[in-house]
Amino acid sequence: MTAVPTVVCVGSVTVDTIALVDALPGRDERVVAEQFVVAGGGPAATAAVTLARLGVPVGFAGVVGDDEAGREARAALESEGVDTTLLRTDRDATTARSVVLVERGSGARTIVTSASAEPVARDIRDLPADVEWLHVDQTGYAAARAAIVERPGLRLSIDDGNPVDALDLAGVQLYAPTLAVLTARFGADPATALRAARDAGAFRVVATSGSDGAEVLDGDAVVHVPAVEVEPVSTLGAGDVFHGALLAAVVRGSPLVEAAAAAAAVAAQSTHALDGRSAVPFAADPISTSRP
Repeated sequence: MTAVPTVVCVGSVTVDTIALVDALPGRDERVVAEQFVVAGGGPAATAAVTLARLGVPVGFAGVVGDDEAGREARAALESEGVDTTLLRTDRDATTARSVVLVERGSGARTIVTSASAEPVARDIRDLPADVEWLHVDQTGYAAARAAIVERPGLRLSIDDGNPVDALDLAGVQLYAPTLAVLTARFGADPATALRAARDAGAFRVVATSGSDGAEVLDGDAVVHVPAVEVEPVSTLGAGDVFHGALLAAVVRGSPLVEAAAAAAAVAAQSTHALDGRSAVPFAADPISTSRP
């Protein structure tokens, strides 16, 4: 039986078809893939799987179509112990799908995706009493903001990697943009931008920058948390895994710099597989940064 969630992730869920190629093709080029994998994806959905693997009771709220991909997406979450009570099936929607090309050696990827159907406030109105946090991506933000009006005690965590429209940081407990998005919103200097996000209302601010690591606002100081060095099979979903692991550590009371370092290690581990989920470690696993 799935535990009653303390975190609900709200937003995008996809079914991804991932191909491993020697080099990403150019225009009108044809390449032969060595391997194809079909797996679940989506920023909020992958964060939910990460939270579940790290032992945090978690649910997912979003929208899938009444189609085979929707059933696959739901089953993939449930197989990881994610509560899908709030995952709505809409007969008028089509489940989002992505095609991903991953380059051997570098782990770089090119993504073509369809838009996920957006949940609405009523999808998360009847949250279990034990839910303390909502974690949202660009697709789930508006619904979560509306829901919090009716339940102001909820804590909000925002993944602002794919930029969130009409962002309001007032009262946000955890704000985790990419450094590129942060500086686009608040100015080119990272330290100034981090402090500006705090001044706009965010209680905790962590900006990610891929293989360059993350910048953490610790009081008024900016602390650089380096990425864990790894030879990646694929970087697909690594940022989403980082967000889930970061929130898992915060929920358990870790200081923010320590939480970011733990999240970096979990995200590095996730790059050992072609998809964005299957190599995410479980709470009982040692965190290894060596490639299997």
